[in-house]
Amino acid sequence: MADIANRDISMNATEPVIATRPSKPVPSWLITVGTVAAFVLLWEILGRQVNPLFGSYPTAIAVAGWDLAITGVLGHALLESVKPFVVGYGLSSVVGVPLGLVLGRFRVMEAAFGIFVTGGYAMPLIALVPLLILWLGLGFWVKVAVIFLMCVFPIAINTWLGVKVVSKTLVEVGRAFVASDAVILRRIVLPATLPYIMAGLKLAVGRGVVAMVIAEFFTAISGLGGIIINAANSFDTARMFVPIVVLMVLATMLNALVGRIERWVAPWQFEIAARN
Repeated sequence: MADIANRDISMNATEPVIATRPSKPVPSWLITVGTVAAFVLLWEILGRQVNPLFGSYPTAIAVAGWDLAITGVLGHALLESVKPFVVGYGLSSVVGVPLGLVLGRFRVMEAAFGIFVTGGYAMPLIALVPLLILWLGLGFWVKVAVIFLMCVFPIAINTWLGVKVVSKTLVEVGRAFVASDAVILRRIVLPATLPYIMAGLKLAVGRGVVAMVIAEFFTAISGLGGIIINAANSFDTARMFVPIVVLMVLATMLNALVGRIERWVAPWQFEIAARN
């Protein structure tokens, strides 16, 4: 019996081992495209069952969007909305990032002004729109102000949080080499805080798009917000959905752009994520 057992073991040991190749993961972009296609198809099927006064569906929205595009109304409205967004978002980035760096790095500044930043983020800024209209009128700059106020606080708070979680060891190494506070802030704190800054910029994109529409609702009826108001007043639901879809696409593209910038300025973060 022992000989038979040893013979079986030796035969099994000489059998070739077939290695199974790991299956390739499905690309992320393919998952995204499939999910969006399934959502649009479901919306098309269910939307056709709803009264046009209360909802619409993708093909009807596409037809309404084509009509707005060929007449030039959509392009003009998009330009009217994008111009204050670019200025307001740019100003909020220029102000919010340094403000967050200062609050996170210097204890005195944090104690003095941190409460105002936190309170400003929590404050219902929509309530300030009538006051901003009294100060700035109904034109371009009131839209810029609304977008700026909606965007600057999430950028500052995320940057502030990023500075607070920077490794103390890195800062101590900088001090050991007799680096000044400005050098430590520029060479150590800022690179370590970049992922948090980019997260704040992405959050601010969504808030800025919302602020852009809110400003157009309260001020001169123009831009994409004007199309929404006019379509809603005439009960044209398909036409009303066109600027909403455009705004969603615009916010998605802007977030992708911020992600590209993040890959450029902080490539090491993606290398770490790929290894994990």
